[in-house]
Amino acid sequence: MSKEISTRGAFHYAHLIVLSCIVITCLPCALVLSCAGIFFTPVSAYFGVAKSAFTLYFSILNVAMMLTLPVAGRVLAKSDARVVLSASVVLCGLGLVGMSMCRELWQFYPCGAVLGVGVAPLIYLAVPALVNAWCVRRVGFFVGLCMAFTGIGGVIFNPLGTVLINSDAEGWRTAYLVFAAITLVGTLPFTLLVVRSRPEDMGLLPYGAEGEAAAGGEPTVTESRGAMATDAMRTPAFVALLAFCGVITLNQTIYQFLPSYASSIGGDVAAASGVVASAAMAGQAIGKVLLGVINDRSARLGTAFGILSGVLGVLVMWLFPGALALLLVGSFLFGVVYAMTTVETPLLVRTVFGSRDYTNIYSRVSMVGSLMSAVAAVFWGLVVDSAGGFPLMFALGIACMAACLALANFALAHRSAA
Repeated sequence: MSKEISTRGAFHYAHLIVLSCIVITCLPCALVLSCAGIFFTPVSAYFGVAKSAFTLYFSILNVAMMLTLPVAGRVLAKSDARVVLSASVVLCGLGLVGMSMCRELWQFYPCGAVLGVGVAPLIYLAVPALVNAWCVRRVGFFVGLCMAFTGIGGVIFNPLGTVLINSDAEGWRTAYLVFAAITLVGTLPFTLLVVRSRPEDMGLLPYGAEGEAAAGGEPTVTESRGAMATDAMRTPAFVALLAFCGVITLNQTIYQFLPSYASSIGGDVAAASGVVASAAMAGQAIGKVLLGVINDRSARLGTAFGILSGVLGVLVMWLFPGALALLLVGSFLFGVVYAMTTVETPLLVRTVFGSRDYTNIYSRVSMVGSLMSAVAAVFWGLVVDSAGGFPLMFALGIACMAACLALANFALAHRSAA
């Protein structure tokens, strides 16, 4: 590939990096995370245990992700991305194979830990790290586009998994094995053969970079700007982003209770509870791309757009519960703020602290999100079961979103990415 093509032509190798990121989010990330729910009922019924006993593996998965992220961030920043990401894919495949072979309930728990270690770098670090390294233009759009495929992968593979699960009494074992095969066969060719850590590894400039070739034919690469992780972690902006990541993840988990809210209303709305969840997933997928595009213009505007969409969505669902069309609109709008967890958070970290030590900084911020994921569903379950019920859930959700808007603006006001 010539230098002229790599810097100014219609095609850039960064586009293959983005394609690889799409495969990572659509296959292993979606199969491990977005499709987990279809196994909860059949597996717990097969072993004759409460759903909470089986789904404990998912809490273990989230704790494993939290513990893995700081280590994975350091390793990914210093090592060949092909090795790190391929090893992560293999761990996801092995974890899914292990799930298919479990004969005792406790065996799912170490499998969940393996899945958590494997999926952590893929869902939290791969996309923002690679896109930041390979692109200086349209970063938000590419991050949003790639992350949208966690939801799209769920739309594709949840029906397939359901068919396999319903094929016989132990169909869930077959589904786990098929998901493992898709993960390994579909993803490893990209992580092994296509992914490269940075454009200079191939003698290229990042996508959108300006500059001419230096004498002797080597491309000129501009120095990354920003703070080192050790310095960033001492700043108020870092604390604000930690809090933002935790609270936005807590707010996101309200999505899991929207079908229950629709069922509590009764009538036609209750019958359409599954459609309400699908509307939120559609809002999430579209919201990720929209947030990316808006963030390419302004991080403040992107944050405001996501938060205001979520607040409006909650108000519509809360104030007009009997109108199915409005409930679907509200659920769709809430999906936009749901998308902020995996799109706005990494883009805020990049805007505030720059690209110089981005992977190490973002891996630490993401730890809070993983920890919150392990406890958020329990928290909202207690809220819904309390005297306040769903109205209290919506009120607290609005408070969470208001807090996130304030935290994001505080971090941006104290940015150190110059």
